[in-house]
Amino acid sequence: MDQASQAASQVKASSANVETIDVDAVNKKEERSLYQARVKIYPKRAKGVFRKLKWLVMAATLAVYYLAPWIRWDRGPNAPDQAILIDFPTRRFYFFFIEIWPEEVYYLTGLLIIAALALFLVTSLAGRIWCGYTCPQTVWTDLFIWVERLTEGDRSARIRLDKAPFSANKIARKAIKHVLWLLIGMATGGAWIFYFADAPTLLVDLFTLQAPIVAYSTVAVLTATTYIFGGMMREQVCTFMCPWPRIQGALVDEDSLIVSYKDDRGEPRAPFRKDMNWETRGDCIDCNQCVAVCPMGIDIRDGQQLECIHCALCIDACNDVMTRINRPLNLISYDTYVNHERRMAGEPEQRPRIFRARTVIYAALIAIVGLIMLAALVTRSTLDINILHDRNPLFVKLSDGGIRNGYTIKILNKQHEIRRFEIAVEGLENALISVIGLDGTSGLTVPADRLAQFRVFVAVPAANAPDGREDFNFVVTDLADGNSAVNDTVFRGPEK
Repeated sequence: MDQASQAASQVKASSANVETIDVDAVNKKEERSLYQARVKIYPKRAKGVFRKLKWLVMAATLAVYYLAPWIRWDRGPNAPDQAILIDFPTRRFYFFFIEIWPEEVYYLTGLLIIAALALFLVTSLAGRIWCGYTCPQTVWTDLFIWVERLTEGDRSARIRLDKAPFSANKIARKAIKHVLWLLIGMATGGAWIFYFADAPTLLVDLFTLQAPIVAYSTVAVLTATTYIFGGMMREQVCTFMCPWPRIQGALVDEDSLIVSYKDDRGEPRAPFRKDMNWETRGDCIDCNQCVAVCPMGIDIRDGQQLECIHCALCIDACNDVMTRINRPLNLISYDTYVNHERRMAGEPEQRPRIFRARTVIYAALIAIVGLIMLAALVTRSTLDINILHDRNPLFVKLSDGGIRNGYTIKILNKQHEIRRFEIAVEGLENALISVIGLDGTSGLTVPADRLAQFRVFVAVPAANAPDGREDFNFVVTDLADGNSAVNDTVFRGPEK
């Protein structure tokens, strides 16, 4: 029997005005099959602390995503003024005052390591709180459900509408919902491409049909995926596509705070009746409110489940019921396995242990990687050089008996202004340097934010020629500020 037919809302109103909802946990392990069609879930609107927190997190994350490309940051006349920009044409990543070049990809590696460790730390402390509040799938699904409620009503109204025959009202409501979903999807794709080009310019190009085809293709793909994942698949993405539910089980322990039903207090269950004896029964009145609000279609009273994303909406629903029947709150709450065992043994609960082996290790690793990245960022140079020795010939013997080697020197200027450099050698006695195309007065000129290469010859008199090879250094110095970079290489000569 499908949920829509069951949830025709058999509602029993008690003297405490608590509804008992006829709803099944469609993702219950015993009732779920990999080969059956998806049973649609109709989450009921929840009210409470955690629902408000989810609204705040959703507003904050969506605001950051949609508005970040429009923030300006002045970097000078020769650099883009977009605060966050992934600039593929110039192969540069800008993040406010930080500018990352292709050869500095290790910063991205460090950020990914920190993000992974932070996710491990948060999971060990509070379970799948990332999934419940800040995961993009959760945020956009929450937004799509809000649109669905806005156009079709809350749970019971949506069930009735789906069961009703087609009419002008039904078609209009469904059409408005899907149009709004598509508009959200388009805004999602549009915001994404703004991170890869100047946002105001690209916006004009999009509407004047002058943007590159890749921009329209990206918007189309992200519109489709957002519409399908947030509107159609929803909990199936979390259950069947995301690997995190399978991983997080290894990251929690007996001290992790996870959304739990206190069966030691709630059982045995029984329907609510006025003036009942609470000494002979548990606090759970089997109203199914926790099931009705769950966007994953599970019953938290069945214990820990892979599908649970710890959104805590069941806590809000249960606390609302407990308030109405004048029973203690937090029959469903963030709880630890240690406290569950202590309650079963008749012992008092203890405060969750935040500082334990795994959390300390995760925090220490985050600090170490962060400090290494900070040190590398603070001490990074605005000048890099790379030396390539000629392979053929390795050396040339001059008419006076001296030996000459050829090199290609690449100078990377990371400043937003033109710079001029002089070149010298260290460790090679009486060496003479000549640069092809250098007039001898202006130095080596490198444009702002550019890489320039030069052909350089180093000649050594016969009396100082090395036997086979000799190591030495090229030193490139900024003529304006004295900043220099050193790169080691070799000088080749005939073996004596």
